[in-house]
Amino acid sequence: MDHETARTATDAALARAAQLARAWVRGLDAGRVGPTASVAELRDRLGGPLPERAEDPVATIDALAAGAEDGLIRSAGPRFFGFVIGGGLPAAVGADWLASAWDQNAGLYVIGPAAAVAEEVAARWAVELLGLPDGVSAGFTTGATMASFTALAAGRHALLERAGWDVERNGLFGAPDLPVVVGEEAHVTIHVALQMLGMGRDRVTRVPTDGQGRMRADALAEVLSGLDRPALVCAQAGNVNTGAFDPLPEIADLVRANAGWLHVDGAFGLWASADPARRHLLAGVERADSWTTDAHKWLNVPYDSGLVFCAHPSAHHAAMTLGAAYYVETEGGERDPYNWVAESSRRARGFAVWAAIRSLGREGVAAMVGGACDHARRFAEGFAAAPSALGIRVLNDVVLNQVLVRFEDPSGDVAAGDARTSAVIAAIQADGTLWLGGSLWHGQRVMRISVSGWRTTAEDVDRSLATILRSAEAIPPGAIASTPAG
Repeated sequence: MDHETARTATDAALARAAQLARAWVRGLDAGRVGPTASVAELRDRLGGPLPERAEDPVATIDALAAGAEDGLIRSAGPRFFGFVIGGGLPAAVGADWLASAWDQNAGLYVIGPAAAVAEEVAARWAVELLGLPDGVSAGFTTGATMASFTALAAGRHALLERAGWDVERNGLFGAPDLPVVVGEEAHVTIHVALQMLGMGRDRVTRVPTDGQGRMRADALAEVLSGLDRPALVCAQAGNVNTGAFDPLPEIADLVRANAGWLHVDGAFGLWASADPARRHLLAGVERADSWTTDAHKWLNVPYDSGLVFCAHPSAHHAAMTLGAAYYVETEGGERDPYNWVAESSRRARGFAVWAAIRSLGREGVAAMVGGACDHARRFAEGFAAAPSALGIRVLNDVVLNQVLVRFEDPSGDVAAGDARTSAVIAAIQADGTLWLGGSLWHGQRVMRISVSGWRTTAEDVDRSLATILRSAEAIPPGAIASTPAG
């Protein structure tokens, strides 16, 4: 293909993609939130035999949009509350489009200078917003799973190095034992990261939690007092169900006394630091050794965008760095991003984070986070004001953006309450006004509301509340019998 033909084809494909994207974004606040196509329909539309011949790029874009649109969820819209998922801020989406068009490899400074510097600056801004110490190192990952992988790898390196073992050279065969301690309700991604690091999902010590899912400091003290060596301890800033925060000051004291490593999983809760009204929830977070969060959650940048920070850059670098004969070493203090994550070749994620923070500023980030928390409170207040005959109960202290709701059965039977809660969730999803999901909380089925998107307004909350209450009225207490066990 000659240059002129290539330019024409690219221009046409980008123009058509932009047209379709604009139409999709314009429709985010209207229409059905959930998908309508079945998996069979999607496979039929997007499947078929391997194409034999080339196709006009615009035709390919049209075929993709036509085949996929009914299978898309308007998760970037104002009434998606099913998971902690943000929408794309205007500047962040635009920057992400540019990142694709620029097609920079963000692994090395020498092949992506602007990408490397954008990451450097965006990381510094994020550190300030999140209240972390000056001088921490940072890496840009696909999400919190790989961010936790990176942070725990740094902790593994540091603790084993102190014990006289080089884990990067020698692996874990014959290595000193490394205790790992997590809260009973640690997120599954922590366990996946430990699995990938060879430290195992099931060999960890689990610390009991309280009624809100917070790690109990007294129970942690008992665990650590029984150890004869430093431990890698994982705490949580923002329980995935309740939004509750582990008691970080007490945990930090205990880990310091143990000479261990404290990692804080703050996939969404770490952003509470940006809101002055909720910063107190993260008291003591700056005393941790590593932290992880997602930018594609509360910073509302497009997927994929996780962030990892480490108070010990040398341990972080040692755990992640790699080298090859053709990797050009820089001499002017430039930052090579591959030294801080488990990837070399990757897209330039820093542009979208840079754009999001610059477009909002400190005040805008605070307003976005605080607004989502206020909307969560509005949901909880709406449920509290509902007729008691509906049997609606909010199970958590709504301190952040999470609301846990159960639709009780008058008999008090747990299985009947589970069945009714599941039925109400299904009715809400079928209605299409909003989308939310269910979860298990302390052995019971619950409805979980997560407010994270920048587009959500009080009007969206009220409209969603009306749909939820209408669905609960249609499935009143006692309407569904529990299924007998066995």
